[in-house]
Amino acid sequence: MEFGIRNVIFIVLFLAAMGFLGENIHRLISYLKIAKPEDKTNRIFDRIKKTFNVAFFQSKILRDPIAGPIHAGIFWGFLVLMFSAANSIFEGFGVRHFFDFMGPVWSFITLSTDIFIPVVMIALLWAAHRRFIQKEKRLQVEGEAGEAALILGMIFTIVASLMLENAANIKMGIDAENALRPIASFIAGFISADAAPYIHEAGFWLHIGVIMAFMNFLPYSKHLHVYTSIPNVFISSIEYPNKLEKMNFEDETLTKYGVVDIDDLNWKSLMDGYSCTHCGRCTSVCPANLTGKQLDPREIIVQTRERTFDIGDILVKKQKYGEDVELSDLEQEKLNKAFVGEYQNIDAIWQCTTCGACMQECPVAIEHVPAIVGMRRNLAMMEANFSPELQTTFSNLETNSTPWAFSSAERADWAEGLDVPTAADKSDFDILFWVGCAGSYDDRAKKISVAFSKLMQKAGINFAILGTEEACNGDVARRAGNEYLANMLITMNMETLTRYDVKKIVTICPHCFNTFKNEYTDFGANFEVVHHTEFLNQLIKDGKLNLKADSKMDIAYHDSCYLGRYNDIYDEPRNVITSVPGLNIIEPERSHDRGLCCGAGGGQMFMEETEGKRVNIERTEELLSTGASTIASNCPFCMTMISDGVKTKDKDEEVRVLDIAEILLEHVE
Repeated sequence: MEFGIRNVIFIVLFLAAMGFLGENIHRLISYLKIAKPEDKTNRIFDRIKKTFNVAFFQSKILRDPIAGPIHAGIFWGFLVLMFSAANSIFEGFGVRHFFDFMGPVWSFITLSTDIFIPVVMIALLWAAHRRFIQKEKRLQVEGEAGEAALILGMIFTIVASLMLENAANIKMGIDAENALRPIASFIAGFISADAAPYIHEAGFWLHIGVIMAFMNFLPYSKHLHVYTSIPNVFISSIEYPNKLEKMNFEDETLTKYGVVDIDDLNWKSLMDGYSCTHCGRCTSVCPANLTGKQLDPREIIVQTRERTFDIGDILVKKQKYGEDVELSDLEQEKLNKAFVGEYQNIDAIWQCTTCGACMQECPVAIEHVPAIVGMRRNLAMMEANFSPELQTTFSNLETNSTPWAFSSAERADWAEGLDVPTAADKSDFDILFWVGCAGSYDDRAKKISVAFSKLMQKAGINFAILGTEEACNGDVARRAGNEYLANMLITMNMETLTRYDVKKIVTICPHCFNTFKNEYTDFGANFEVVHHTEFLNQLIKDGKLNLKADSKMDIAYHDSCYLGRYNDIYDEPRNVITSVPGLNIIEPERSHDRGLCCGAGGGQMFMEETEGKRVNIERTEELLSTGASTIASNCPFCMTMISDGVKTKDKDEEVRVLDIAEILLEHVE
């Protein structure tokens, strides 16, 4: 062990750097305590599994075939280089080659380090090329070029200085005996014996000095995600995406509904702000943004962080000393700014289709949609700040239990002459067919209800419908922020379903399916929920439907967001189609979990698009470009949007838009 003035200088700098970093981490944690608490300790092993898959194995990053390998190379390189950084710290304390005791393991680590240094350097140069020369669109954010260049330069300096330090150590003969560094050994051949000590010293101080500067710069930069991304993945939802918080309207202490400011968000949402990499993957797949609207999912998260940093200290002070604590004029001015309105664009908030594409692509498991819906709750229930179309929809839901102005007495008219029993008339049914509002009232969607009912009858299924006792499941109201109305509808439905002791529900609507399966459980539901494409697929497997061959037909299949991304159901609908001899699926450019939204979710079905290109036109054009003669959907909302798109493109005489059930019915004996 060697100790001298060099070590004293290092220790002073190291302790100062760690103290400053500790203070910043404490500050960031104190901001999280402002937000609403939420338990993130359930299903620990599932969380660990997700963390390894998403964070360490970079599964989401690698979805991008170009940017993925770049970032993965840098990330994995950093993990390996952590041992070298730790080794440099021990050297600063006077202990050279601390990890020698690891023997062959250290040999493997040093070899890996030697390989990853050039990998990281190449990845950094590639990243710089994409940002500054190629000018990748999603990376061009105003005011961030300088910081990006600084970060890339600091990382490059860290790894380059380490390589020079290792090469100098080899030249001086002071490298660890069990170290394996073929690349550094090659570079050492170009270093003179006289220059080696100076290169070693410069490499050491540059390497460890830039690391200390880098680690303290991160809390003030968009690269804070270096610290928070892995924990953010760990605490992310492991249930279904876009889980919405159930509100307790019987709580008399509630003075506001929804997200008014950052203290109304849960602490995961504030961590999302810390963890955003500003990479723009979310925005690049957002259907609203792609069609020229104001919504920018990245900006939603960035502004959450901006607001947190602007008023975090003020809210911590109020939390510590009470609401009556005296604030300066500047502090009060900051606090008086409206989070929803001045930081968050209200028009953009209402443009979200809740499709979940942003969350699917985010490499650090940021949850955009629940935050957006939280802000909608504030706008809908406290400020009544929503479109006239939504006002009509809310009124219809409250009066008729359906988004449209139809009487509940007409809800079962579609089934006339089909011998479809109601639960009131047939109490011994096995399966409840939940028709949904679209399947009950929309003229086009009624045909889906008829087709599915006929298929169940052909298969001998003992089913019933609720008929006039059915009410909207509440999805439209929930996603549009009117949680009070949704709660009323859910309570009404739960009373009906409980009264009939329903054990299994099958529905043609992914929105009904998702709501019953994933959200009614918060309200005491305990029944099985199946989408009709899953149900039909099982009927075919069980041989309960006799299929007939047809001439070859090409079908473009459209994935519903609420069936696909929300519930990971992609194969079953496709299996139903391909089970019929002669039917062939042609996938559009964006399909499966990369599929593009039809534009109807999140209440958009009942709102007018007043800006940019219509989302359904964008999706329809993509489906038509396959050249298929038929477009298949699995959702009544998607059916409406795509059918309208086909008509708009004057292709309705050439291309049919059919539900999976309708296609199957055409091919059943």
